[in-house]
Amino acid sequence: MSGRKETALDLAKFVDKGVQVKLTGGRQVSGTLKGYDQLLNLVLDEAIEFLRDPDDPLKTTDQTRRLGLIVCRGTAVMLVSPTDGTDEIANPFIQPEGA
Repeated sequence: MSGRKETALDLAKFVDKGVQVKLTGGRQVSGTLKGYDQLLNLVLDEAIEFLRDPDDPLKTTDQTRRLGLIVCRGTAVMLVSPTDGTDEIANPFIQPEGA
């Protein structure tokens, strides 16, 4: 067994590609991954933040704001996913009205 640590998340394949990042506190940003480090600090270019619904802070709205070049602190990163190849689907666990 080698002394080299294996990371659970290999972000090298996402560099210079679009990613969506969910942060603690409910914030969600999307942008081009330009760099990262072993602490999961992320550098995103052309970043866009999805604004939250004032009535329900857990939901994001269609409103966005441009942030430009940002650094996401690794301790706040909860989820990193590629923007290509992902589509939003309806929640299969929600019961239809009147059922």
